[in-house]
Amino acid sequence: MRLDQVNKGQRFQITSIPDKQISTQAIRLGIYEGARLACAYKFPAGPVIIQNGMQEIAIGRELAKKIEVRLLDKGDVK
Repeated sequence: MRLDQVNKGQRFQITSIPDKQISTQAIRLGIYEGARLACAYKFPAGPVIIQNGMQEIAIGRELAKKIEVRLLDKGDVK
């Protein structure tokens, strides 16, 4: 599943960020393979707003299409 397919309120874990340059920059924001995050909001045909703790980060839709995630079950959530 890709990040652009996640719905508001769903929690997920990042499984793959294929672009190494983007991956390196994203680490600074707490976005990395294995990170557990939540979708705070998704604008129609616009960015996906993800939540990392108290921080919200807008991810452009084209970039979100490249990031692979898996949804977390309630038992997986920390």
